[in-house]
Amino acid sequence: MRIISGKFKGRSIKFLKTGSTRPLKDSVKENIFNILIHSKDFDIPIKNASILDIYSGIGSFGLECLSREAKEVTFVEENIIVSEVLKKNLESLGLINQAFVFNKKIQDLDKNDYKKKYDIFFFDPPFVDKKFSNNLRTIKEIKIFKTKHIVIIHREKNSKDDLSNILKSLKVKKYGRSKIIFGTFM
Repeated sequence: MRIISGKFKGRSIKFLKTGSTRPLKDSVKENIFNILIHSKDFDIPIKNASILDIYSGIGSFGLECLSREAKEVTFVEENIIVSEVLKKNLESLGLINQAFVFNKKIQDLDKNDYKKKYDIFFFDPPFVDKKFSNNLRTIKEIKIFKTKHIVIIHREKNSKDDLSNILKSLKVKKYGRSKIIFGTFM
């Protein structure tokens, strides 16, 4: 795995070769960032943004944001082994001071864990997780999003998640086995 653009372009990042994680493929990640940068449906700059990367795994999405000059990223990853790999990636890139890593389940976080409002939210739950929408609903209820924000969700291409009472869908794209949903909290 590598960082595809920005000040760390081409730098490798560590990942686990196990079934416990599903790293975001570089091609899918590149398409997400192309849409973020060039879409006429929304205008949320990455530079100086505050990012919440939920189910972050080894941090591929958030690290890419930091490489592209995001202000800071809050990572939420419940698996301690995966979280340690994420911390090593942050250390090797010198990004520890721009990151907050929560090693707990998102449903175990409370409003006091969130010190700010976020511009960009990235959800990458396991494809089999059908209850991730509860976490979306929680974030909507505690209102930790800025007025101008974007929510990006990575799901399995054929998933039938009903998010209509939580998000206003702006764009849906499919790449191989992946479906990327872009939306805003209503």
